[in-house]
Amino acid sequence: MSDIYSNEKRKEIMKKVRNKNTTPEQFVSKLLCELGYKNYRRKTVKLECKPDFIFVSAQKAIFVNGCFWHGHCCNKGHLPETNYEFWERKIRTNIERDEKNYSELTQKGWSFLIIWECELKKKELESLRKKIGDFMQCSR
Repeated sequence: MSDIYSNEKRKEIMKKVRNKNTTPEQFVSKLLCELGYKNYRRKTVKLECKPDFIFVSAQKAIFVNGCFWHGHCCNKGHLPETNYEFWERKIRTNIERDEKNYSELTQKGWSFLIIWECELKKKELESLRKKIGDFMQCSR
């Protein structure tokens, strides 16, 4: 499937992509507060890999990953046909970096949870609440 936007329009769209305080992160933040988990830190320097939410005393970290940017195998995670080699290399590098970060966290005694962008739907809300609750209640 080719891009439905012109090159100029695609560049304009990509310039607006943020990596801090994204809509998915805001959604999870609100959900964490609703569930009573308000004692988190955001993207602190305490951990090099910079999880989106950090619970220092519990040594737990939550990543909110965009399906496209982190190579999730869902509808949102497919690569565009335009400039395919670039995107394939970029996403592969992201996946390798993620795996290294997860491994380092585990070696330091931390547990982590990955929440994918595609899980942030109203129809998936109860499942996501359970996933977060189970993760937070589990002792390493």
